[in-house]
Amino acid sequence: MMIFDGHADLLYDVTKWRQAGEDRVFERRHLPRLQAGQIGGLGLSIWTTVEQDSIWSAHPDWDGWRRTEEMMAFAREELAECPWLALVRTAAEARKAQAEGKLFAFLSVEGMEPVGDRLERLEQYAQWGVRMGMLTWNEENLLACGAGGDPDKGLTALGREAVRRMQRLNILPDVSHTSDRSFWDILKLAEGPVVASHSNCRALCPHTRNLTDAMIRALAEKGGIAGLNYYAAFLDTDPAHPEACRSTVERIAEHAAHYKQVGGIGVLALGSDFDGIDGHHQLETAA
Repeated sequence: MMIFDGHADLLYDVTKWRQAGEDRVFERRHLPRLQAGQIGGLGLSIWTTVEQDSIWSAHPDWDGWRRTEEMMAFAREELAECPWLALVRTAAEARKAQAEGKLFAFLSVEGMEPVGDRLERLEQYAQWGVRMGMLTWNEENLLACGAGGDPDKGLTALGREAVRRMQRLNILPDVSHTSDRSFWDILKLAEGPVVASHSNCRALCPHTRNLTDAMIRALAEKGGIAGLNYYAAFLDTDPAHPEACRSTVERIAEHAAHYKQVGGIGVLALGSDFDGIDGHHQLETAA
């Protein structure tokens, strides 16, 4: 069995260790666990948001695009050192990598604040091989309002043009971190599938990062998918007190069943958010 994980923050971890002088981070720190989990393919996110104690703290003068260039430079070095890992752009390339016994990876952008008002940077994403993109990471920026903002605020005029341009560049819109209004604005503009790479069901866990039943049905009608997120606060029922939430296989299965019931089996995918999960919310097996 081959498992595809549609959203992992391993590039962030790679960047952290390469900044410290380490090489072959994928192979040293992640390959054994990927193999143990039977992971055959990954969606690797480019996430450059500055948080407290983030890897970017040592460079307070760097803007989002400078951070993006740093992460991509390390990604290219890492890929050159790991011949067992293939960066792919199409399903055909993924199947070819599989046939050659390689693990394959698609690139995604988790938050396009670094784009600012320079939409030509979307072309640079495409040249790097990006195939999924989120306009925002929770915040409100020049393109859209995120899940941490006003749910009634959506895409800006610039954001609508960004979605149109992304589609021309074959970059799938990813709605996992958008506000509710931004979600519906993107669905209205979309000419093809839209994905929610790492979100769960709001009916089971009322978090703004999760999808309502109406959203799940709309994604399914567009031919899109929604990836189950293993983070406890998006699985359990008390988002106001995430320290009390638990990430269990049983809870993930409940969200999977709800996705299937509402949107059909075709909408269901995986988006673990691994390495975007802190040490207090690791996946557990319920007693």
